[in-house]
Amino acid sequence: MAIEKMKKLRLMAVRGQKEELLRELLLLGCVEVSEPESDALEPEVRDHLSKEGSELLRYRGEHSRLVQAVELLGKYAPAKKPLLSAKPETDSDAILDDSTLPQMLETADEIIGRDERIRRITAEESRMRGQIESLSPWLELDYPLACPGTEKCSVVLGGIPAAIDIGSAEAALNDAVEEAALVRVDSDKDQHYLALIALKEELPTALDSLREFGFAIASFSGMDGTAKECTERLNGELKRLAGEKEAAAKEIWDQRVHREELELSADRLNAKIACAEAEDRMYGMDSTIVLQGWALAKKVPELEKCLEKYDCAWELSDPEPEEYPDVPVKLTNNNITNGLNMVTNMYSLPAYDGVDPNPLMAPFFILFYGLMMADMGYGLLMIIAAVVAMKKIKPRAGTLSFCQLLLWGGISTFVMGFLTGGFFGDALAQIGKILGKPDGWGELWCLFNPMNDSMMVLIGAMVLGLIHLNTGMVISVVEKVKKGDAESAIWEEGSLWVILIGIIFMVLDIGSIAGVPLVLVLGCLMLFYGGSREAKGFGKVTSVFSTLYNTLTGWFGDILSYSRIMALMLAGSVIATVFNTIGGIANNLVLFIIVFIIGHALNFALNLLGCYVHDLRLQCLEYFGKFYKDGGKAFDPLAINTKYYDITE
Repeated sequence: MAIEKMKKLRLMAVRGQKEELLRELLLLGCVEVSEPESDALEPEVRDHLSKEGSELLRYRGEHSRLVQAVELLGKYAPAKKPLLSAKPETDSDAILDDSTLPQMLETADEIIGRDERIRRITAEESRMRGQIESLSPWLELDYPLACPGTEKCSVVLGGIPAAIDIGSAEAALNDAVEEAALVRVDSDKDQHYLALIALKEELPTALDSLREFGFAIASFSGMDGTAKECTERLNGELKRLAGEKEAAAKEIWDQRVHREELELSADRLNAKIACAEAEDRMYGMDSTIVLQGWALAKKVPELEKCLEKYDCAWELSDPEPEEYPDVPVKLTNNNITNGLNMVTNMYSLPAYDGVDPNPLMAPFFILFYGLMMADMGYGLLMIIAAVVAMKKIKPRAGTLSFCQLLLWGGISTFVMGFLTGGFFGDALAQIGKILGKPDGWGELWCLFNPMNDSMMVLIGAMVLGLIHLNTGMVISVVEKVKKGDAESAIWEEGSLWVILIGIIFMVLDIGSIAGVPLVLVLGCLMLFYGGSREAKGFGKVTSVFSTLYNTLTGWFGDILSYSRIMALMLAGSVIATVFNTIGGIANNLVLFIIVFIIGHALNFALNLLGCYVHDLRLQCLEYFGKFYKDGGKAFDPLAINTKYYDITE
């Protein structure tokens, strides 16, 4: 596996063939259009170029309307689909056929308009219900709410807090005004609802006397008649609005027959948006257009065959080293390494002149994941879930990578579970005890047991870590030699390997003279010289100490990180055993099954995520740190990208 080779494309074409050319490139799906380099053009050409315009904003707006309409249909008329169903399929010709697009946009606008009407009605209903609630304390008052009183008397409706004694308010009112009355209409836990009756000329004095008791005048603007009459009128209006709302919802429901065509139209606009985005990156003049981008090298014959049909001139060239940071990256994958795209994308794509990490990482990632999870039962669940998902939903792109990674991780988990004798922990042995089976029934064969052989597992994890790190160093050496930097490989990775061999010889008491391990000393000298090569003066002395410190702490920390393999294997096994033990305490099979399902669901979910995160850390920090050059940007070709339909090959 490797990083796909790219060709730099420069093209000039007749303006009249622009749309047809973009359509062909869209179907081909191997060209990423980028902004052209103006300095690469002749001055007399460059001065006459201007940026191409497009209808990108309009297409995006129309696409948004179609997607909103589809979502509204899902809300008002949910489609009944089988569980884990695959997307419907169509061909590229159907995606590019926009003859029904205007009609579907009108349909989408109708659906959106009905939904907006429903939302306005809902807001109006909420307002009316608030009014009805505010009128409920006044229902027993047989008096028009908007009536200010008689010719000489004023009637003011209001309230005071429930904590205030009405008698005190009445006393204060009587002291201030001789002829006035305070009538209690209703009370609740928050407020007393009152009617103040006073002569018009004494009303201001009466209100002033009640102000210290928190008297607030109630507002009934727009309310004609008594509270009961207003409530009945509002309830009638609510009933009318409910009918109107139901009718609008029914009209949306009736549009469900257009669901598939709306979805297809949304995908059609996705294709138009892709072409418009490419068009926005192009330049042109009155009769010609200029396009620049990157093309997959392996697709060059197909691309040239396509371009030969048009009145255009083009140039395909290899990118120069100084252009590598701008070259898009596409990884070549097979069924095994494709699952690792999920890991690589979460970290960073490799630089164009770097190395494809997926095939180099796949064996270690899958092995480490299986070691951390290490249970046949969990492995079976992962395998079944992956196989069912790939068969039922026929995933593509990122979803396919996830399913493939789940499958390979499940296989590794099952194999390591077989070697450690774990099948949902010791579930079979616990079931045997509940059923009265003899001791030892349900105990599976194991090569090693993480709970009994934890020290062996720890040492094994460290050894695997050493192999993992040295593999990264081998890759680094190969890349340095390819780039003509063999000297760095000798003084950096080479010195560490000599030190490692020297340590092994010292332990085996080989190659020592007068008790001095010569190979180890040679490796240390190589390391110190390599670390101080570029230092000058007193810096050569300080570089010796910094090299020693960085090497010791770096390698010790890196190798110690692999103890997480043992920790997660042990944690998963212990938690599974604990849940099985809890379930078996009552010696009842039904209770055991209940505890088993709940406990192992939690443990499985925790380990599924935890093992992935810690495995990801070992790859991205320890392994990639030895050789990986990141910073690549993903290859984003002009191609048909759909949301609702899959395109048949």
